[in-house]
Parts: sequence; C-alpha cells; structure tokens
Amino acid sequence: MRLNYFILFIVTLTLSIQSVTSQNDTTWNGYRLIESNFEGRNAKIVFPKQANENRNWIWRARFWGHEPQTDLALLDLGFHLVYLDVADMYGGPQAVDLWNKYYDYLTHQYQLNKKTVLEGFSRGGLIIYNWASQNPEKVACIYADAPVCDINSWPGGKGRAEGSAADWQKCLSAYGLTEQAALQFKGSPIYTAIRVAEAKIPVLHVCGKVDESVPIEENTYLIEKIFRDRGAPFQLIEKEGIGHHPHSLKNPRPIVRFILENTDPELLNPQLLAQADPSIYLRQNLGNFYALATAGKKVRVAFLGGSITSNGGWRDSVMTYLQKQHPRTDFSFINAGISSMGSVPGAFRAQKDVFSKGKIDLLFVEAAVNDATNSRSPKAQIRGMEGIIRHALLVNPKMDIIMMHFVDPDKMADYNHDKTPEVIVQHEKIAGHYKITSINLAKEVNDRILNGEFTWKDDFKDLHPSPFGQGIYARTIITALEHATDSPSSIVLTDRMIPSRPLDPFSYYNGHYLSIKKSKKRRDWTIDKKWQPQDDTPTRSGFVDVPVLLAEKPGAIFSLNFKGRAIGILVAAGPDVGIVEYSIDGSYYKKIDQFTQWSGGLHLPWLYILEDELANTEHHLVFRITDHKNVNSTGHSCRIFGFAVN
Repeated sequence: MRLNYFILFIVTLTLSIQSVTSQNDTTWNGYRLIESNFEGRNAKIVFPKQANENRNWIWRARFWGHEPQTDLALLDLGFHLVYLDVADMYGGPQAVDLWNKYYDYLTHQYQLNKKTVLEGFSRGGLIIYNWASQNPEKVACIYADAPVCDINSWPGGKGRAEGSAADWQKCLSAYGLTEQAALQFKGSPIYTAIRVAEAKIPVLHVCGKVDESVPIEENTYLIEKIFRDRGAPFQLIEKEGIGHHPHSLKNPRPIVRFILENTDPELLNPQLLAQADPSIYLRQNLGNFYALATAGKKVRVAFLGGSITSNGGWRDSVMTYLQKQHPRTDFSFINAGISSMGSVPGAFRAQKDVFSKGKIDLLFVEAAVNDATNSRSPKAQIRGMEGIIRHALLVNPKMDIIMMHFVDPDKMADYNHDKTPEVIVQHEKIAGHYKITSINLAKEVNDRILNGEFTWKDDFKDLHPSPFGQGIYARTIITALEHATDSPSSIVLTDRMIPSRPLDPFSYYNGHYLSIKKSKKRRDWTIDKKWQPQDDTPTRSGFVDVPVLLAEKPGAIFSLNFKGRAIGILVAAGPDVGIVEYSIDGSYYKKIDQFTQWSGGLHLPWLYILEDELANTEHHLVFRITDHKNVNSTGHSCRIFGFAVN
C-alpha cells in the first residue's frame, strides 16, 4: 500500500514538473522571482530572503504587482508569493482545475505549507472563492479586495454596475452558460461561499464604499451575510468615499495582521497589534483648569458646538470623568450645543450662550461638522472659529480650551483620498495660532476603521454617533485631558499669551446678537413675541416660542442702524421663506435666497452674513422682501430672531 502511494506521488510530481516550461529566474522588488509557463498560463513564484519556519505563502489571483504593499510586507516576514494567471476564465471550472494542478506542483516542488492564503483583487474574487469552496482544507484564510462575487453583477451588469459586454461573453463561455441560464446560475461566490463559511475559513474584505464597477451591496454585502448567518469569521474594512480604485490600503498593517493571526501568530509584533493612535495635538497643558479643580474651587466648564455636542453621549462621559477625578470641586456645566450651528453662528452667540454665564475655566468647542455640511467658505471657517477662540481669551485669558474635529463621511472620504478636510485645515490654523489643544477625531475614527478595529456601518453608524461611537469620542477626549494636566505642585495660574493680531482682522471676535427691537421704520413687519409655525413643519429646540421679526409678503421693509464690521440675520429658514434683499449705506441692493437644502422639512435656524468687511463705524441697513422665491419654496416669508453684529 505504501509503495502505491509513493508511486502515485512520483507520477503526480513528474506530471506537474512536465507542465512547467520556459522558466526564467529573475528578481521582483529585490526578491528572487521564477517566472514560467504552467499549462500554457503565466506563473510566478517569489521567494523571501529567508522562508519562515511554516513555509507560509500567499496566492494572488489577479493583477500581478498592483498595489503590492501586502505582498511585500509578507515577503519580508518569510512568506512566499505565487501567481497563476487565469484572468479570462472568470473563476470557472477550467480555472479551478488549473489551480488544483498548480497547488499540487507548488506544495510538492517547493514544500510550501498545505494551507495557503488566498488574495483576490476585483475579478480575482471569483477564482479564490470558487477554488476555496472545492478545497476548504487547503485554505488558511482569504483576503479579498473589492472582489467580484457574482458574475451577474460584473461582468454581467445586471444590477447597478455597468458591467463589460466583451467580458460577459467570455464569462458565459467559460461557464458554458446562456444569457438566460446565467440569471439562475449558482456557481458564483454568492452561492459557493456557503461552503467556505461552513468550513469557518476566516475572511477579510477591503472595499470602496462607493464602488460603481463592483457595487458593494451586490457583492461583498451578500458574502458578509452568508458568513454572519453561519457564525463564520468575516471582517470588512470599508473605505468611505472610495470607488473600485485604489485597491488595498496605503498602510497594509490590518491586512497583514489578519493574515498572520490566521497563519503564524508568532510573527505578530506590537506594531501590527497596536490600535491607530488617537489624533491629539497638545499645544498647552490645562494648568489653569487643573489648579482650580485640584484645589476644590468652583469650576465652570462649557461645551460649545452643534447637535453632537448638544445630544447626550461623549459630553456626559466627560462630565462624569471630571467629577470623579475631582470629587471636592463644585462643577458647573454649560451645554451650549445647538443643532445645525457651526463656528459662524457660534461666534455671534458665544457671548449670550456661554460667556454671559460667568467665568469659564474650561471650554470644549467643535464646529468642523457643521462648518463643512453648511458649506461655509474657508474664509468664513477662519472668521467663525477665530471669533470664538479670540473672544474667549479676551474674556478670560486664563481660560483653557480644547478644540475638537468630529467625523462625518465626507471627511473620511477626504482622508481616504490623501487629503486633509478643508475645514480641519482652517480650524487647525486657529488652534496653532492661539496654541490650544486640538483633537482630530475625524482622522482617528477613519484610521481605526481602516485599521480593522470597527466599522462605520455596523458600529459607529452615523455622524451622530451610536453609543459605541460616543464612547470612542469620550475615551479620546479623556485621554487628552489626562495628558494635558500637570501635577498641582507645578501649576501657577497664568494668563494665556494672546497674539497681538488676529489671523484675519475681520474675524468675528467681537460678535454678538442685536435685538430685533432695534429695527426701525418697519412696514408690514411685526414682532411675534412667542412665534409658532402655522404649519406642521418641525422646529429646532430654542427657536420656537421666542420673539421673531416677521413678514410674509413682498415689499415688507425695515431699516437698522448698527456699528461694526459685519452684519447678518439669524432666521428660521423654513419651507415658505422667500428671497430677500438689502442695502447698506445706500449701496446697490443684494439678494439672498433663504431656502436651504433642508428647508423643505424643517424651520431651520440659519445665519446669513450680509457683509463682514465693513469699516468699524456706524452703518445703515435697509432690508426688504422681494417678490421672488426659490422654486421649492411655498411662500415669501422671513422670520428674524436677531441681527449678528461684529
């Protein structure tokens, strides 16, 4: 019996060797490469400098040499890298048969590990899943990158993907299918992966969230469901804002970590195991706040931001942390978070909502989400954020400040395109100019998603974070607090050094709201002391049952005398607002359409800056409603809560 097995082994090995022709010994990225012809197909094997003890290997299915960072990292760790080109076979029976033969050749000729790591880019997803489904005992794990998992999605183009007509005909031929039969075909990975999941083979997918060529919902999400339903290990890294390209990750650490965890854990090192670092930029300690808190003094902490600040979550955790750290301190907390408000309205409302409440010892401020989603210009982002920070330090030079940048999908997309979001660039200029600590939670969350620690879809979920996401924010902010506090013995209360000049002389650091009662010569305008909308459209808390200056028909006019460099109007930009116009000091009239992208479903508080580069003198504003309106608006109304003056 043993003799028969030996004879079979010799025959198999001989046939495999006979299948290899025209070998060429060369190099690839500094590693030895043997390139050959195997059964008429291009084949490659790359050798590490020193093979690891288990003779592990990764088998790339497609697009040799494209985004090779994972391959190179594994070669450096002693893995072999192999390739057999079966591109025009679309994972069909002939491709699987060739891979079976090549596997036998590799494991016999080079004594490679009996379990391989499968790596499939794009259409390579077809062969890695179809081969693994027939050879589950030969697979250690699977790394699939934007993989095709259903031939009807690509190249068929039967769903959202455009597909490829030429490839579709070749694909049908490879499987021996008609167009009609393909619609009922069960040989794509969205079916064959069931056997892979049942074998509990660990899988990692790395995909662009907005892939139009191989839509994630037609491919990867279906594979994910197969694995989740069967309790099989499946990990997904989604790259927000990325399409089909670029493949892989610039830093392949999470991919390499996944592969090592499922092949040779002893090769893991602390760098591969580590989480992404929190993005904390310590520009000052919190000595003034800490001196008061450790002495058991009265301490006032304010939180200025939008809805992510206003809502419960990270803010509650930070307050609890501060109280536990300083149980003798009499804390007073101010929640000055208002939905939809960014730095521009923040600069004008800071006096009323924050600084009028008493001396502020520690201020948390965030506006990166709303400044971006509200389409504030870079200039406005500077003027708004500097308005808050400079105003704060002028009011109390001992005030400690922490600036935060929260995450949203657009910021993640920017980072995934190697671009720092514009609003973070501008806000960081202010943080640097005034030497205040900033926390880039947008970058941290995106880095940690790319690091495979959690997902946006299932864990963080929204720009208004899930409890899990709120916990991410809270832990990083608390980490910053811990790093930015010195021992009490080394602390003396000191004034912050305020730069003699602002970054922008027109920043809103003298911003405040002027009462609507200051308006004069009102015609067809009334002051409604407790305004309530006359329709069923929702309102924002704090912007209902309050006084408004109200007019509803064209021709309504008033005037206002004010002193300052800037003038704006804070309005309820609901579904019935019209186009207004204004003149300052007898200038030509300029128009503003009050209707926003959200106006159709909300009486949205919105600040329109009319002018902000005026001479710092007395000015005269004339304001009126025109007979024009946005095509989506139902009326000509204007409702003013207050006048923003700088």
